[in-house]
Amino acid sequence: MLVVLIPGLALQVGAIAVWAFVEGSVGGWIALAVVGAIAVIATVLKYLRPGRRLRAAGIPGWLLLAAATTAIIGFFAVPIVGAPLGFIATIYLFERRRLGKAAAWPSTKTALAAIITSVGIELAGAFAITVVFVIAALAT
Repeated sequence: MLVVLIPGLALQVGAIAVWAFVEGSVGGWIALAVVGAIAVIATVLKYLRPGRRLRAAGIPGWLLLAAATTAIIGFFAVPIVGAPLGFIATIYLFERRRLGKAAAWPSTKTALAAIITSVGIELAGAFAITVVFVIAALAT
C-alpha cells in the first residue's frame, strides 16, 4: 500500500498534543488520549482493509507505486485532472499488458476502490478527531 506523503492524522494529533500541553487540563489530556487512539485505529484500518482487497485481486505493490509516481507527475503537468488521470491510466495500461484487455479494467476498478476506501477511512478518522477536539475545547 502507498504511504501518504502528508500525515494528516499525525499532524492533527501533534496539534492537539500542543493544545493539551498549553491547556494543561485533565480534559485536554483525555482528549489527546482519545484522539491518539482514533488516529492509531484509523491508520491501521487505512492500510489493512484496502491491502487485503488488493492482495486478493493480485495487484502488485510496484504497480501502485508506479501509478502514484505518475499521479504526482500528472498533478504538476496537468493541474487538477492530471493526478487522477495519471493514476488510472498507469494502472490500466500496466494491467492491460500484464493481464490482457479483458481483465485490465476490472483490475483497475479494484485498485481504485481500494485507494478510495483508504482515503475514506483517513477522512473519517480526521473528522472524528476534529469532533473530539471541538467537544474538548468547548468543554474546557
